[in-house]
Amino acid sequence: MAPSDECNIDDNQTTPHSTTTLNFSGDKPSTPILDIINYPHDMKNLSIKELEQLADELREDIVYTVSKTGGHLSSSLGVAELTVALHHVFNTPEDKIIWDVGHQAYPHKILTGRRSRMDTIRQTGGLSGFPRRDESEYDAFGTGHSSTSISAGLGMAVGRDLLGKNNHIVVVIGDGAMTGGLAYEAINNAGYGHTNLIIILNDNAQVSVATTINDEPTPPVGALSKALAQLQSIRKFCQQHEAVETHEISPQVDTCMRGMVASSRASLFEDLGLYYTGPVDGHNVEDLVHILKKVKAMPALGPVLIHIVTEKGKGYSPAETALDKMHRVVKFDPKTGKQIEAKTKTHSYTQYFAESLIAEAERDEKIVAIHAAMGGGTGLNLFQKQFPDRCFDVVHDVAVQKLPVRFAIDWAGLVGAEGRTHHGAFDTTFMACLPNMVVMAPSCESELMHMVATAAAIDDGPCCFRYPRGNGVGSILPENNKGSPLEVGKGEVLREGTSKVAILGYGTVVQNCKAAADLLQEKNNISTTVANARFCKPLDGNLIRKLAQDHEVLITVEEGSIGGFCSHVSHFLGLNGLLDGNLKWRAMILPDRYIGHGAQEDQIEEAGLTSKHIADTVLSLIGKKQGD
Repeated sequence: MAPSDECNIDDNQTTPHSTTTLNFSGDKPSTPILDIINYPHDMKNLSIKELEQLADELREDIVYTVSKTGGHLSSSLGVAELTVALHHVFNTPEDKIIWDVGHQAYPHKILTGRRSRMDTIRQTGGLSGFPRRDESEYDAFGTGHSSTSISAGLGMAVGRDLLGKNNHIVVVIGDGAMTGGLAYEAINNAGYGHTNLIIILNDNAQVSVATTINDEPTPPVGALSKALAQLQSIRKFCQQHEAVETHEISPQVDTCMRGMVASSRASLFEDLGLYYTGPVDGHNVEDLVHILKKVKAMPALGPVLIHIVTEKGKGYSPAETALDKMHRVVKFDPKTGKQIEAKTKTHSYTQYFAESLIAEAERDEKIVAIHAAMGGGTGLNLFQKQFPDRCFDVVHDVAVQKLPVRFAIDWAGLVGAEGRTHHGAFDTTFMACLPNMVVMAPSCESELMHMVATAAAIDDGPCCFRYPRGNGVGSILPENNKGSPLEVGKGEVLREGTSKVAILGYGTVVQNCKAAADLLQEKNNISTTVANARFCKPLDGNLIRKLAQDHEVLITVEEGSIGGFCSHVSHFLGLNGLLDGNLKWRAMILPDRYIGHGAQEDQIEEAGLTSKHIADTVLSLIGKKQGD
């Protein structure tokens, strides 16, 4: 069994972490130490006191910047001291640091030469909100959402060993990311292989992604969180035990607590072959520097796990006290933390989905909801609030067994500032290739509600429906948010044109198809047929056949990757001989590359899926230009 160090990591315990009053006035903060830090090598000679001040200045700088740009706030505030300690102790970029999830990388970006560009974060052409290998040599691995870091770190460590190098690989993984199965597969492999790897478990006791529509962050549940909580209790016992003579503690209590220590060793990380140390106060710079230096100097032991305890939003009172911990924010007033929400006439597709699902669940008590630690992000916190015993965080294979499981796929298509790790480009491709799966996408919020009703009515196999990030288009909602089931595999013609041009859209890009038809009518006097596919699987073969036979030009449009809806249409057209005649058919899809972060409208422009792009494609096929 690997050794542990649960009660002895604090052998040089010193001063508590900073209690300095920080400046969140809204004015640019004074940051004398941060101003001289361009790269991590500038931090090497700083004293502990200066490192503590640097962590405070990082917090002030992050709040000041994010209040103007929006972004992921509290995760980064929670790792200010850890980031400072890591870059002080290790020699990056030769030593590699991997952040999982990537939301917590803002302090890392600031300390690695990107502070001057932080005001561009998540904007078109600006810094990514997550680590990106092509952005900086200090970003060892690109991460967005979670559980991939230990596998990546293990691969780097094995590669290092094969090359005969001796640099360090450090993985920072949150307790939420640690709930993913991929993390445990990697730990299992790491412990078996005895490869030197440093894993830092950032335990902030919150595994759900809290959002502004979440009532509150969900506390962690399950065996792992119980074990981590027990280890924190053990830590407190150890500290008290050092301060009190042994004979003053009840022998029964002492025996019990020592048994807990032994039990935790046997039942958690060490049985997997990891050297465990902790818990460590993740906001005490001196403790962090001490333990990191200690681990760095150790002879070859195999994988080490350092368990640190942090608070999300640390140091910024509005984030510490907010129910959603200010996880992801829009622009806000740094004095109060009040976010400057844009006024809109419609709600988000996420909320429309949640409200219609609740309406279905009120009618059918067999409906349950399943999410992956994303209650707030998916709107299922609203469902859980009303049906607490019918909301779960579990997933199973379903297609091969024809299980009537319904997948609600949020953030479909291009999602804006979160960028390429969060785009929903591939769901249609991999879902529609599965036998027994019904695949659909609404063109607007009211149709989303009808698809929720459709999914509830499908009882002989699995189905899925995708809907985008952002607000609805203002369509008329069904009464009481209760949709009506659609005929499976049946699309609709939205407008009949008199020309030989037809546009078939899938999903909310149908709105761009309608706008393209308006442009063609206004600028070129071309009356265009527009159809809404609704279903990718099963396709509406009758609709596609009619569009192909009655028109000379057919454009299919989707906000998805190659292999998706347009590929299924192509397959149908080819099998049925509809491409053998004079039909000019073109597919408009996302380009075969990753589109970066920025405004959604900029991303749609880059992808070539605006109404003008669609209209221009039509004109190119009939030999005309705008205005002809």
